[in-house]
Parts: sequence; structure tokens; C-alpha cells
Amino acid sequence: METAGLSAEEQLEIIRGGVAEIIPEDEMLQKLKRSRDTGKPLRIKLGIDPTSPDIHLGFAVVLRKLRQFQDLGHEVCLIVGDFTAMIGDPSGKNKTRPMLSREEVEANAKTYQEQLYCILNPEQTSLYFNGDWLGEMKFADVIQLTAKYTVARILERDDFANRLAENKPLSMHEILYPLCQGYDSVAIQADVEMGGTDQKFNNLVGRDLQRAHGQDPQVVIVMPLLVGTDGVEKMSKSLGNYIGITESPRDIYGKVMSIPDDVIIQYFELATDVPADEIRRIERGLRENPKAAKQRLAREIVTLYHDSEVAKAEEAEFNRVFSKGELPTDVPERSVPPSALKDGKIWIVRLLAELRMVDSNREARQLIQQGSVSIDGEKIQDPNLDLTIPSGAILRVGKRRFAKLIFE
Repeated sequence: METAGLSAEEQLEIIRGGVAEIIPEDEMLQKLKRSRDTGKPLRIKLGIDPTSPDIHLGFAVVLRKLRQFQDLGHEVCLIVGDFTAMIGDPSGKNKTRPMLSREEVEANAKTYQEQLYCILNPEQTSLYFNGDWLGEMKFADVIQLTAKYTVARILERDDFANRLAENKPLSMHEILYPLCQGYDSVAIQADVEMGGTDQKFNNLVGRDLQRAHGQDPQVVIVMPLLVGTDGVEKMSKSLGNYIGITESPRDIYGKVMSIPDDVIIQYFELATDVPADEIRRIERGLRENPKAAKQRLAREIVTLYHDSEVAKAEEAEFNRVFSKGELPTDVPERSVPPSALKDGKIWIVRLLAELRMVDSNREARQLIQQGSVSIDGEKIQDPNLDLTIPSGAILRVGKRRFAKLIFE
């Protein structure tokens, strides 16, 4: 994208693309004008609460908008919430999120750092840990911070109000969380804070605290939440409906092909660089050929995180396996330990568990009963079967998991 010499109005038009809300937009324009006049880049903040170490397409929605800001010449300030992650933000859930240990936070943060630069320009990215200022606060400092915000305002947060109305517990440390996140904006003097729509309340707290500390309040930009591969819940590692940006191109392509047809356009809008007018054209032809649209989407996403030649190869492989019913070209070999066999036979549920192709015996039983497990093309539908399986047999679980069985 060629951005040199763009006016503030032209920059704002780019920033508007795909966002849910800019609060307030007139202040965003004024900040862009001031930045252009002074030559000083804006500081664009994003808080990262490292409760899960992998970056998926849903989180990448915000990161891709941050990259747009970088392309416009601005600086991204990433706040790794090493301190706030040990508090636990419920983030819209009606229950307390478990607190993380220091070791868990540090391990997750390290993984984040390794993945962030798949999208962001490291030369225009500053990384902070909010424990550097929140961890140094004395109790008197905390009291002074709480004095700058009212209980009534905190309870405007919907999930807090709902939990109180339902007589569900609401802990004091959770009430402090928005203040901690808001103080991050004060600490780095953010001009803009990015987040998903589920973080809108916390981001607005930052505006109020900056104003209370005599700073120019940040503009808040909230991005839509990308639904997961189930087409219902927001994309989440904990729900298992995610597509990780560092997953293999085969897994990315296959997962995109599994999404429901009614979310294809949302994925084009939030997870690709396809121009808006082209997306509208795809939308008009969606009813006639949803598979073609989904294949285009899968190619676009694989190309973003790998390259176009890899995307083409994965499409050819997908068509060969799923349209023509052939085996993948590179079925991984998986060894079955002798201890798993009894009299030369193995319980089918134990086989899936030994190879870690399921998370539990219960899941194995469900997949078998659904007809989603086969050996050498023959479906296994009785979860109680003990089988004699020849070495070299091909196990298939679901649509995309294959293994060539090697018996030691």
C-alpha cells in the first residue's frame, strides 16, 4: 500500500475500513492532522493478555488493523499483560477467569512475541510489560487510582451488572481489572487504543483515566469479532474453533473449507486483503457456487501466512483427497506401542487415544458412532471393537486426520 503523503482525511478513510466503531471519530481526525503537521507518529496501543499462547485469525483482525497504522507511518505499542493476566479479566463471561501463574504468563508471552511479527513490522513496534508499572505500585498508589473512577461507572459494564443481578460472585480484583488496563494507556501515553468489541468498556476506561491524569484522551477503535469455524461462537482457543496463523498450510486450508457458508463473507472482510468491491462481487455469486468462494477464501488466507504457490498446492491436495476420495500424498506414520495390544488386538478407542487423535475416550466413542473413523477405507462404527490391524494400514479420523499405522 502506497501511503506516503496521504492527508489526514485519506488516512482516516483507510482506518475506517472494517472497524466496528471509532470513538470519537472527530478526535481521530484531529490526531491524524496533528501527527501530519508535526511529523510525530501516533502511538497505537493494543493490550495482550497472554492467557493463550497462540495467535489465531480472530486476534489477527486487530493485528492487521495495527499493521495498517504502521503502513501509514504510526507506532504500535503492544502491552503484554503479565500483571493483569494474573488478575483474570472475565471478558464478557459470567464467571471469573482463572488466574495464571507467573511462569504460565511468561511462557505464553514468549510464544506471542515469536508470532506477532508474522503481521506487524518489528521496526515500528514497541513491546511493554504492564508489570513494569503496575507491579511497582504501592497500596497508596492503588487507592489514588481507584479515587479517579466511581463504582457506578464500573458497574455499567454489562457482565458485572448481570452477575450481580443473578447473585453470582463478583470479586474485587475483577473490579480493579478495567482500572489496571486503563492505567496502561496513562503509562505509555497512548493516542489510540485498539481492541475487539468485547473490550470496548475497558478501552473507554483508559480515556477517562488519561483525562484524569491531565493527558489528551485516547481514541478507541473497536474491531468486529470473527466467529470461529463453528460459525456461532467467537473464535477462541478454549472453544477449539480457531485457525492459528502458524498452523500448517494444510490445516489452515482444511479448516477454512469447514466453515459454514453463511460466514464466508465475514471471513473475507476480516481475515483477507481482498478489496471491498471484489468481496461484494463474490457475495453476489455466493448462492450459485459457495464452494468456489470458500476455495478462494482458503487460498487467500494460506497465501497471507505462507505464499501463493503453497496455497495452490494445498488446494490441489484438498481436491484430490476430498473431491476424488484419494489418500493424501504424505500420510504421517504413527507407531503403536506393543503395550497397547492384547493378544495381538487393540481396542479401537484406545488406538485413537494412544495416537492422540482425540482428546478423550468419550470423543473417540462419539466419532466412531458417527461413522467418522475408518481403517483402510472401512468404517468402524462399534466403539467396543477389539481389532487385529496389519502394519501399514491407513487410519482416518474425521475429514482431515490420517495416520499410517506401524506396529512395533
